[in-house]
Amino acid sequence: MNQNTTDQFFKSTVLGHPAGLFVLFFTEMWERFSFYGMRSLLILFLTASFTDGGWEWTRENASALFGSYVGLVYLSTMLGGYFADKVIGFRWAVVVVGATLMTLGHASMAVETEFSIYLGLVLLVFGNGFFKPNMTSIVSEMYKDRPEKKDGAYTLFYMGVNAGAFFGILLCGYLGEKVGWTYGFGLAGIFMFFGMLQFWLSQDIFGDIGLKPNKESKAKAEALDTDKRNPFSPIQLAAIAFSSILALLWLVNDPASKISGGKVNIFSFLGPNGNAIAILSALVVFIILLIYRFTQYSKITKEKLIAVTFFAFLTIFFWAIFEQSPNSLTIFASDYTDRVLTGNWSVVFLVMNSLITILPLVIITWVLILLFKQTFKFYALANIILSISFIIIWAIAIWMLTKDYYTAGYLSLSDSTLQALKIDKVTTALTEVPATWFSTLNSLFIISLAPLFSKWWESKYNPSANLKYGIGMGLLALGMACVAFGASGIEAGAKTASVSMIWLILVYLFHTMAELCISPVGLSYVSKLVPARMIAFMFGVWYLAVAIGMKGAGMFGENIDKIANEHGLSYFFWMLTIISIVVALFSVAMTPVIKKLMHGVR
Repeated sequence: MNQNTTDQFFKSTVLGHPAGLFVLFFTEMWERFSFYGMRSLLILFLTASFTDGGWEWTRENASALFGSYVGLVYLSTMLGGYFADKVIGFRWAVVVVGATLMTLGHASMAVETEFSIYLGLVLLVFGNGFFKPNMTSIVSEMYKDRPEKKDGAYTLFYMGVNAGAFFGILLCGYLGEKVGWTYGFGLAGIFMFFGMLQFWLSQDIFGDIGLKPNKESKAKAEALDTDKRNPFSPIQLAAIAFSSILALLWLVNDPASKISGGKVNIFSFLGPNGNAIAILSALVVFIILLIYRFTQYSKITKEKLIAVTFFAFLTIFFWAIFEQSPNSLTIFASDYTDRVLTGNWSVVFLVMNSLITILPLVIITWVLILLFKQTFKFYALANIILSISFIIIWAIAIWMLTKDYYTAGYLSLSDSTLQALKIDKVTTALTEVPATWFSTLNSLFIISLAPLFSKWWESKYNPSANLKYGIGMGLLALGMACVAFGASGIEAGAKTASVSMIWLILVYLFHTMAELCISPVGLSYVSKLVPARMIAFMFGVWYLAVAIGMKGAGMFGENIDKIANEHGLSYFFWMLTIISIVVALFSVAMTPVIKKLMHGVR
C-alpha cells in the first residue's frame, strides 16, 4: 500500500476525516462567531441614540466607517498571507498574531469609549488579515495527497464557518440589542479567545504543517515550482507601494474626514476633491501595472489572466450590493420593519427560533463529542476548553429562549428564577424580533441550499462561468426588488415604518442563492486559470476587488438617507436592483468573449 505524506492525519478520523480538520472547524467557527457577531452590531451601535447607549451618528458616517473597516479587513489578508508564507508560518499567523489581535480587538470594543472602539477596529483589521487566509491553507496542506477527500473537507469546514456566523449574529446580536452593547461586543471576544486556546493547545495534531519556513522548506517549495519566473522590478514594486499606501490612506481618511466634518483630512492639499483624486490615482497606477504585467506572459496565460480580472470586476458589484445586509438592510429591519409579533404568529416564531437554535447546537455538540473521543487522550486541556465554550453557548441560548417565552407570556416563572435569569417581569404578551436576527437567515439558507447547488454544478446542466455570474446577479436583483417593493408605501423622509417581515426574509433567501452562484465559484476560477507563479499576485487582485466591493457597500449605505429623503426609501433599493440587472446582462453578453479567453477551462 502506498504511504502518502498525509496518511498520518488519517490514522485518527472523525466522520471519515482527520481529527485535525475538526480542530480547524471549531477554531474557524469561533472566529466567524466573533467576526459576524461584532459586525452585526456595529451599524446599530453607531446609529443608536445616546439614551440607548449608542453614539447617535448619522447613517452616512456610520456607513463610511463600516465600509472602510470591511474593506481594510480584506486588504489586510494580502499582508497576512505574505508574512505567513515567507516569515512566520501559518500557525503563528493564525494564533499568535491573528487570533490574539482579534481577541484584544473585541475586548477593546467592549469598553465602548471612543478611543477603545477605534483601537478595537484597527486590531480586528490586522487580526483578520493574519487569520483569514491561513486557515484554508492548513486544510489544503492536510489533504495535499488526498485530493479526492478535499471537496468533503471544505464542505465540512464551510459548515463551521456558517455555524459560527449564525450563532455569532444570533447571540451577540441578541445580547447587544436586548441587554447592552458591551455584552454583545464582549461575547464576541470571549469566544475568539476560546478558539485561540483550543487551536494552540491542539497544534501538534497538524504535524509539520504551518511551521515557520526554514531554508530547507523554502528550497523544497522552489524546486516544486517549475513555472517561468517573472520577478517584480524596483519600479513595479514602487508602483505597488504607491498605490497600496494611497489606497490605505484613503480608506482611513474617507470616514475620518466625514466624521470630523472636514477637520481631519489627509488629502486637503489636493483641494475639495482630494479624496477622489487620491483613490483614482491609486487605481490608475495599479491598473497600468496590471496591464503591463499581463504583457509579460504568453498569449494563452495573458488571456486567462484577463478572464480572471473580468470576474474580479463583476465581483466588486456583487459585494457592494450583497453587503447591504449588515448596513442598509439592518437599518431597514431596525427602523422600517414591523418586528412585533402577537398571537399565533408569536408562537410560530418562538417555536421556529427554538428549533433553529437548538438543532444546530445538538448537531455540533455531537461532532464535539466525536472529536472528544478521538483526541482527549492527547489533547485533554484543549478539549476541556472547547467543552467549556459549548456549555456557555448552551447556557446563553437557553437563557435567550426562556426570556423570549416569558416576555411573550407563554411561560410562568417564580420571582427567584426570574431574578437568577435576569428577566424582567412580563408586561405585554408579544414577541419582538431583534433587527440582527434576519442576518442569521443567510447562514441557515446556505446550510440548507449548498448541497442542492453543489449537485447542480456537478450535473450536465452546469452553467458556464458567465452564466453563473449572470444568474447570481439576477438573484441579487430579485432580492433587492423584493425589499424595494415592500418599501414602496414608505413616504419620502419617513424615519420609521411597519413593513412586513416577509420582504426581508425573501431578500435573504434570494441573496443567499446569489452568493452560492458567485462567492465559491470566483475563487475556484482563480485557482483554475492562474499559473502557480502568479497565483499569489492574482489572489491579491481578487481580494482587492472584494475590498473595493466592501467599501462600495459602505458608500451605497452612506447615501440611503439622502436618497430616501428626496425620492423615498424604495427608490434606493430600486437603484441597487437596476445595477444588479445591468451587471447580470453584461456578464451573460460577454460569454463568447470570456469563453474564448478561458481556453477550455470550465
